[in-house]
Amino acid sequence: MDHFFRRKRVGLLKPLLSLSLVFASFLMIQKLKLSEKDGVGVKHPRDGGWCGSECFSFKKTVVKSGSETSDSAVLSNNLDAERVSNGTPASWDAQVLNCSEDASVRTRDWFRRLDPRFHQFVLHRHCRYFPMLINHPEKCADGEVHLLMVVKSVIEQHDRREAVRKTWGKEHTVDGRKIKTLFLLGSPATGKDTNNLQKLIEYEDMIYGDILQWDFMDTFFNLTLKEVNFLKWFDIYCSGVQFIFKGDDDVFVNTHNLLELIGFKVEEQKKADLFVGDTITKAIPIRNRQSKYYIPKELYDKPYPPYVGGGGFLMSSQLARKLFVVSEGLELYPIDDVFLGMCLQKLHMTPEMHPGFRTFGITRRRVSPMNSEPCFYKDLIVVHKLSAQDLRRMWIVVHNENLVCAQKISI
Repeated sequence: MDHFFRRKRVGLLKPLLSLSLVFASFLMIQKLKLSEKDGVGVKHPRDGGWCGSECFSFKKTVVKSGSETSDSAVLSNNLDAERVSNGTPASWDAQVLNCSEDASVRTRDWFRRLDPRFHQFVLHRHCRYFPMLINHPEKCADGEVHLLMVVKSVIEQHDRREAVRKTWGKEHTVDGRKIKTLFLLGSPATGKDTNNLQKLIEYEDMIYGDILQWDFMDTFFNLTLKEVNFLKWFDIYCSGVQFIFKGDDDVFVNTHNLLELIGFKVEEQKKADLFVGDTITKAIPIRNRQSKYYIPKELYDKPYPPYVGGGGFLMSSQLARKLFVVSEGLELYPIDDVFLGMCLQKLHMTPEMHPGFRTFGITRRRVSPMNSEPCFYKDLIVVHKLSAQDLRRMWIVVHNENLVCAQKISI
């Protein structure tokens, strides 16, 4: 995978980016100081320099939030002891990264014909679990989390994370049902101001305590690493949660409708193998070399199994545990939502289609006024794709008591 190979930067970093990072660092530090004055518990940044993806063999110290003597930590330790007795790792055990390429692949005829941009992915496809830079084992320690909101993001998208925290990702309790939120991040990609960006994300996590970060480069091909590393993390630290919503940081989620859907599935006793979203069936690999989703025949040459759009989907904890187990026996695939479809196929399951999940937008015609009509958002569950500003604006409008929709809208 390309997370092992950082190309030397060409030219100087744009002055505007450096100034922005310095200014952002100042603002984050000031916000942190205010949080400390208010008595908000924070953790200390990692000591010493940060070793990036160019390091082939190194050891990381896992960063944890909260006091070790807190009630959460005690509960977490009890859970750890129980998991050890069941043969499951009690903590994140991928502390040392020493994963060289699989040189035997280079001798195969299909590899010689393979598009060069996929070479590093294939050579390092066996590199599955990575050291954690930021961890929150206490997130589900009380065993009472009803819904875990898990959001894929990258370091630079701070504005999107802020918008999510202030809207559908806000941690709260609804009718006794506790909702928690986590953001999944890798490390800065090639050519980024890695040291400053890493410090910024550490400060951000000190304030909010809702980030999980692994030491692999945040690239498109590595999105599948977020899936498998999260599934392992969930199995260790958070298996007691009841439901998981997993989505991108640029979607609108109507949490009221999402909780209603969960309630219906519980009443119908259909929660055990719940996996629902915007299902895509009879899809085939895209052969257009210009496409972001291009897959050469040498890598995969058959129709895709049914899968859901990765913008947002809902699953039960029981199924998440099954996905973790079966995922360990499958080769990684560079498109993360298709990879989950492959895992479901291995379980002889098909994801459930639900019209409330619109991971391609309300309509694929971006100029359509339907995409900005709040009454649609009021009736749907997930809509993709919105900017941070549009997400905040739509959230306010949809939750305005004066919003009147003449009738339930169907699309």
